[in-house]
Amino acid sequence: MKMIGLDVGSRTIGVAVSDALGWTAQGLTTVKWKEEEITSADEELTRIIAEHEIGKAVIGLPKNMNGTIGERGEASQDYAEHVENVHGIPAVLWDERLTTIAAERVLLEADMSRKKRKKVIDKMAAVMILQGYLDQNKGGQ
Repeated sequence: MKMIGLDVGSRTIGVAVSDALGWTAQGLTTVKWKEEEITSADEELTRIIAEHEIGKAVIGLPKNMNGTIGERGEASQDYAEHVENVHGIPAVLWDERLTTIAAERVLLEADMSRKKRKKVIDKMAAVMILQGYLDQNKGGQ
């Protein structure tokens, strides 16, 4: 079963997809959306889910460093529920603490310019969220 990884921000959603065996995550795109209009990314995500035959969503859950869930985490929980209701696939939340920082570090080590990093950081964070889930769950089972 293929899975989609989502790094949900207030203006963009980083998107990654897994291979059919659930071993690797590949960055796909960054979808622009408006958090206050929760349906604003539905059309694009519906297309991606159908095109890649996605069976599960893994959504980054930004926890505070002490493990509590703040405003951003609550927004991710709401979005996970939305994905299940609108797209009809199960959604799991994955602790994404430090994924954006780790993604930034990888891109810096690749000597990518700030302008280019800004364009791909959300997609790279989605890859790290999905790959973390796949690694921990041995192919997402």
